[in-house]
Amino acid sequence: MDFSLPPELTAYLAELDAFIEREIKPLENENDNIRFFDHRREYERTDWDAGGLPKKEWEELLAEARRRADAAGHLRYAWPKEMGGKNGTNLDMAVIREHLAAKGLGLHNDLQNEHSIVGNNPFILMFKAFATNAQYERDGDKLLSGQMRTGFGLTEPNHGSDATFMETRGVRHEKDGKPGWLINGEKMWTTGLHAASHVMVFARTSGNDGDALGITCFIVPMATPGVKIEEYLWTFNMPTDHPRVSFTDVWIPEDSYWGQVDRGLGLGQSFVHQNRIRQAASSLGAAVYCIEESVKYARARKPFGKALAENQAIQWPLVELATQAEMLRLLIRKTAWEIDRMDHKEVERQISDKVSMCNYWANRLVCQAADQAMQVHGGIGYSRHKPFEHIYRHHRRYRITEGSEEIQMRKVAAFLFGYLGPKRAQFKEAAE
Repeated sequence: MDFSLPPELTAYLAELDAFIEREIKPLENENDNIRFFDHRREYERTDWDAGGLPKKEWEELLAEARRRADAAGHLRYAWPKEMGGKNGTNLDMAVIREHLAAKGLGLHNDLQNEHSIVGNNPFILMFKAFATNAQYERDGDKLLSGQMRTGFGLTEPNHGSDATFMETRGVRHEKDGKPGWLINGEKMWTTGLHAASHVMVFARTSGNDGDALGITCFIVPMATPGVKIEEYLWTFNMPTDHPRVSFTDVWIPEDSYWGQVDRGLGLGQSFVHQNRIRQAASSLGAAVYCIEESVKYARARKPFGKALAENQAIQWPLVELATQAEMLRLLIRKTAWEIDRMDHKEVERQISDKVSMCNYWANRLVCQAADQAMQVHGGIGYSRHKPFEHIYRHHRRYRITEGSEEIQMRKVAAFLFGYLGPKRAQFKEAAE
């Protein structure tokens, strides 16, 4: 059993570090762009007069950083080679995302909006795994070139974790002699719609509430009549790009979906598994940053004539956090390694409990680490002149979104007690 990272991956981390120093840090500091990362960050990022949306200047800066990363061959690292990428593995991405997040706030990797010089775009792999040849022919080039930018419409005002009870409906409907679908419903927290060309709308097309089958993933152009952004929801961490959007008698042509009719929930599950393991790695990296900054501050700060670090009341909470971070890193990397060794669609059946373990614990850990960093730093830690409040406010959302802690623990329990997963057959045999 070898726990060392592949030499090519460690070399790539060094290459990323050099690129950040050469291209990204100078961009971050020119024209007072640092205002988006220092104590002014929330105010400067937010267009308060436009519904709390991200400022144009902020998004243009992120786009320029991504353009430079793409030109250098980094942005599409995780994409398949046939789609312009480098076949970056899930293990690679877990290591890279931890590495970048552990550097703290910066233009290289701003987790508030999933921006990074090494892009996390699970839509690409999801599309590759589930799209039919005809769908790939129709949408592939647009998706890869950035002409098609999609929002993810699963959650609804009355339905979050209970996604199979969604009220949005898609029914077959002919218009002007052409077959198609009529969609009616509402979605919540459909991130990024202010800049999206399309929205993925998960809608029930057959079956009953609670059925996993009978849900279809439609691809709806935002310009379609009947699509309306009702409001942008202001959150703990501004700016917001999280709207409530309604679909009223929205008609789309027959082939306006990805995957298969009635089997769209698999696309949603594919999305969350890829995102959860990478999110876990990012949360771990941010937690490590908080721990390391607290250690450095405790060694340098000398109240009452001695280093703060000499106090066990300072040492022990950081020891516990550091211990958890070390153990979590091993679980994240092992789980990512396992994902790389199985068919994309097998993850849900075999190790989705491990993905949930990584994710809910990492998101909890980073909140604890940010809170402890504030405590260690005292008054200045509570201020916006340190990044800990921003890290806490951002990562707190992940204890709710893409599967709350409780839902993910429920998944772990289902695998542990044999209601789902590999143990199911074992307990079934024991009961016979």
